[in-house]
Amino acid sequence: MKVIYHHAAGPWLVRRLQALHDDAGLEVEVVLPEDHRGLRRTLSDAVVVWHVLEPMTAASIDAAPNLRLIQKIGVGVNTIDVAAATDRGIAVCNMPGTNSQAVAEMTLALMLGCLRRLAWFHDRTRAGKGWDMPAEVPEGCMELAGRTVGLVGYGGIPRILAPILVALGARVLYTATSPKANAAGEWRRLPRLLQESDIVSLHVPLTEDTAGMIDRQALRLMNPGAILINTGRGEVVDQTALVEVLRSGHLSAAGLDVFASEPVAPDDPILGLDNVVLAPHVAWQTRETLERSLVVAIENCRRLREGEPLLHQVN
Repeated sequence: MKVIYHHAAGPWLVRRLQALHDDAGLEVEVVLPEDHRGLRRTLSDAVVVWHVLEPMTAASIDAAPNLRLIQKIGVGVNTIDVAAATDRGIAVCNMPGTNSQAVAEMTLALMLGCLRRLAWFHDRTRAGKGWDMPAEVPEGCMELAGRTVGLVGYGGIPRILAPILVALGARVLYTATSPKANAAGEWRRLPRLLQESDIVSLHVPLTEDTAGMIDRQALRLMNPGAILINTGRGEVVDQTALVEVLRSGHLSAAGLDVFASEPVAPDDPILGLDNVVLAPHVAWQTRETLERSLVVAIENCRRLREGEPLLHQVN
């Protein structure tokens, strides 16, 4: 079965994918996101696409006459034209939970990085200036213990993260469509959560309802000096307004793994701020996540071959 892995792969993953020829009967070809010509060529006889982030458009789907499955390596399918796939009778599947541990850990890292100004100290120390600093810089560093963390959404990632935050001494609030059983935190409606929290962390999918939900008004509702963390989807936040509140000092910092437009343009104003901790949409990407993802992807290829119901089909 011909499979496209549509993302970059390092030596470890390349070896794993090559082994699938003998182990699972899969001929997996790695196609880089920027290799549009290579994608068109491989789509001509591909049966399955293992999709990561580069949009899977209607045009790409039309160029794949044998395509039967688009398997998202992750959860969000907003980068797949699901309607076009459905019209062609192509299954679209995701894999909820495979990256939850990795994203929860990265979220915690961004929180701590913002509270302790880790990026600032890293750059200064690497430049040999770490011990030459204004006295107000270390005085501005804060601990997680004793702070209120508001989690926007309470799916798999917050369920891992919330007990860790509590164990570290934080008070946890969360917002969701309704209170959740056995949640490690107190339920709030979004406006009140924004007003009460010292740190707000976003964990909602990108939908019509969530696009732009953290707009200028929402950011202004947040406590002066609060911190925003986003490991969900960049389009949930009005990034122009976020830059404004970070520049003005209304928010003290932001930790971002996702952005309104990716990859981020070199002249994007968010990159010029010294009170942000940034990563290029890699919160999900650990070796363990890839291993868990391969288990689901390989199983769905087996099910496709055998005519069995697929795991986590969304269309």
